[in-house]
Amino acid sequence: MGQTITEKIFSAHAGREVYAGEIVRVDIDMIIGNDITTPISIRAFEQSGAKKLAKPDNFCIVMDHYIPAKDIASANQAKISREFAYKHDMKHFFDEKDMGIEHALLPEKGLVIAGDVIIGADSHTCTHGALGAFSTGMGSTDLAFGMITGGNWFKVPSSIKVELIGKPAKHIYGKDIILELIRLIGVDGALYQALEFTGDAIAHLGMADRFSICNMAIEAGAKSGIIAVDEVTLKYFQERKELNGELRDEPKIYHSDSNAIYTQTITINVANLSPVIAYPFLPSNGKSVEQAVEDDIKIDQVMIGSCTNGRIEDLRIAAEIMKGKKVARHTRMIVTPATQKIFLQAQKEGLMDILIEAGAVVSNPTCGACLGGYMGILGDGERCVATTNRNFVGRMGARSSEIYLANSAVAAASAIAGKIVDPR
Repeated sequence: MGQTITEKIFSAHAGREVYAGEIVRVDIDMIIGNDITTPISIRAFEQSGAKKLAKPDNFCIVMDHYIPAKDIASANQAKISREFAYKHDMKHFFDEKDMGIEHALLPEKGLVIAGDVIIGADSHTCTHGALGAFSTGMGSTDLAFGMITGGNWFKVPSSIKVELIGKPAKHIYGKDIILELIRLIGVDGALYQALEFTGDAIAHLGMADRFSICNMAIEAGAKSGIIAVDEVTLKYFQERKELNGELRDEPKIYHSDSNAIYTQTITINVANLSPVIAYPFLPSNGKSVEQAVEDDIKIDQVMIGSCTNGRIEDLRIAAEIMKGKKVARHTRMIVTPATQKIFLQAQKEGLMDILIEAGAVVSNPTCGACLGGYMGILGDGERCVATTNRNFVGRMGARSSEIYLANSAVAAASAIAGKIVDPR
């Protein structure tokens, strides 16, 4: 019987052929914690009586949600992770000195590799599937079990094949593709399944687009999103190796068999897509940008950043559109580079000058605005166009506020217009 890429990754880790629906115990290649969820894992770890991490070099903590601390509570929360990291002399502990949003920082550091099994106490851990890995979010106590034992239990997910065909037109990005898929199948359309993205359109998508697509697999209820390794992926790994001196491990490359079994196949012709806008209050509430223009949606804030769309490509797109222009008088704009390296690269390219001169505020790498934590909270009745991944009620602040999810081009053009517009 043929296997999907996900079944092959689990088979390699289990030491035998396994298929969708089987319960397996496997070693984990990378466990990811952050300043919000890790303290719970640490408490469970210590209550178990464990004295040391089972695989210390396969565990990392990234301080990215409330860093620098916004208040005493968040400072004390961060303190728990810091003390644990220092106590265990953790190799992969990333704090203010080397900041980044976890799902952008770890690929940048070469710490997540094709063929890995990766877990994190953050739902958007599925981002790393863009590198040909099985990557998924789990609870904090699940993380603790991994910290103690080096492994965990999984039910091997069945897979949905998402066939992407055609070549995206100008200002059509990975964000539009995943929003279109979620519009088609709903927020529970892939419940506990792997979304496997294939098709000739993949060759036209850079890593930034692929990260965006896999990042939002969870918004369709998926256990993971995954894209098989190709020349684009291999080039990315080589660049990481040159940047960091090494990768954590050598990529282990798998591809689905031609006779692998899928629960369904969904085909999207990306050449026919317009920019997709997810209206409040679900990522599945997708409309075309043409509909949004017709609805004349005035906005109070624009946010470009997050683990979905805070990469250098997003800042380049925004700067190209905003060069020589100004953010509308009644609109605010926040730009959050996903890592310090991205921040520095944008600075070297002159992108920061363009964005700041246009009227944007540039923040340190943080999840703060995205989750309604700090640095971008919305007030009563305010509307925001965001390149983030969720637009639930109260996600970015007041329960009466509204979030419209969009790509970076739509966000930048809308900041200038003060309402949602078509960037094309």
